[in-house]
Parts: sequence; structure tokens; C-alpha cells
Amino acid sequence: MSQDGPLISRPERTFTALRDAVAAVAPQRLPEFFEKMQGAFVRAGEEDSGTPIHMFYREWAAVIEIERFPHAAARLHAAERAIDSQDPNIRNAAIREAGDIVRAAHREIAGG
Repeated sequence: MSQDGPLISRPERTFTALRDAVAAVAPQRLPEFFEKMQGAFVRAGEEDSGTPIHMFYREWAAVIEIERFPHAAARLHAAERAIDSQDPNIRNAAIREAGDIVRAAHREIAGG
């Protein structure tokens, strides 16, 4: 597997597949995954709608899409750290970089 290739295959958008993928590529984010899942299910019940659950799946599919490519994940995490910079040029560049990476991940999962 090349350095730029994916660590894992793109998972299906099911709870089990997404949970397993998070465990494989970003295990430190599992508590956040479960917390957001609970929130999505609570909102779905309150709103009598499946939309919050679909949004949860989409959000985590994008997270996984980024994290399964180490280079993209490293770029995103560097941008996230740079967003705290006191230098507005660095901060603005970091915001653009993070946005570009997240938008690209959403495009990939929409087409996949």
C-alpha cells in the first residue's frame, strides 16, 4: 500500500461499518462518535425524522474519508492547529485549507 493510498476501504454508511472504520483510522475519536450518535438519535426522536441520523452518517463518512488517507488527515490536523494562530494570514490560510479538505471529502462520499 502506498503512502498516499487509503488505510482502509471506504466503509458503507451503516452504523457498524462506520464504527469499525473509526476504530481503525481514528480510535481516539470513538467517544465523540458515540456521543454524536446518541445526539442524532435523540434529535431524530424529538423531530420524528430520520434526517439527524442521515446527517450523522454523512458527517462520519466524511471524517473517515479524510482519516483513511494519512496525508489528507495530517494536512487537516495541521490546518486545525494553525487556526489558533495569532497571525491572521496563517489563520485564514488554515481555514481555507481545512475547508478545502472537508469539502473534497464530502464530494468523494457523495460520488462514492
